[in-house]
Amino acid sequence: MRQSVSGEEEPLSNFLGNALDSVRRGAIDAARRALPQRCELCAGASGSELLCRGCARSLPRLGRACPVCALPTPSGEVCGQCLTHPPPFDATIAAFAYAFPVDRLTHAFKYHGRVALAEWGAGAIRDERARRTDTIAARLIALPLSPERQRERGYNQAYEIARVLARDLRIPLFRGGVHRDRSAPPQAALPWSERAKNVRGAFACELDLKGLTVAVIDDVMTTGASLAELARTLKRAGAMRVENWVVARTLPPGAD
Repeated sequence: MRQSVSGEEEPLSNFLGNALDSVRRGAIDAARRALPQRCELCAGASGSELLCRGCARSLPRLGRACPVCALPTPSGEVCGQCLTHPPPFDATIAAFAYAFPVDRLTHAFKYHGRVALAEWGAGAIRDERARRTDTIAARLIALPLSPERQRERGYNQAYEIARVLARDLRIPLFRGGVHRDRSAPPQAALPWSERAKNVRGAFACELDLKGLTVAVIDDVMTTGASLAELARTLKRAGAMRVENWVVARTLPPGAD
């Protein structure tokens, strides 16, 4: 065990993982400097970045939104739904609206092995978090995939983002102890009305989270059903507060 940045004991596996991530990041940065990048969207020169400046500026920002569920509200106030039916989570950070071309980037990251885009996603969350004053998470947890989905994909996109955030923000990341307890049809294949039922009882937590504020990391928040179910599970394990940190938020049909 070693002392973490918060002054608490941190497992040696976390320390070694963070050290390896730092070495990996250094190698990636050196490669990018030696081999200038092409923008993921327009294929133009982008220096050492994954997106050129023009494409990065054109991404659809979410704008004013409910601090709890990240759906748009006129002045950034808590929305009526969260006031009348508070969700199990306490706050949501979302950098972008899930629209073109953010959907193209996340699809390439999630389904086509463009794992380097974890850096872009983590950077977007980090920048949005810097604009917020109500996020106080002391631990990070990646939304887990089922073992079957993990084998199919070869990696968990949420964990890849969380690993970069843990390194950059120096917030400990739980690398185990939370898992998806059963497989279910992919949420993307289901109507919005069926998604909460699909993930009911899907997660298990073996961690003692008593008194902790944790942030759950994922790429896209659609209905919020999976994040809500995981938040319930984490609070049963003792978490005092659960925040969602996501790259993009899907807007409901008809929303601007």
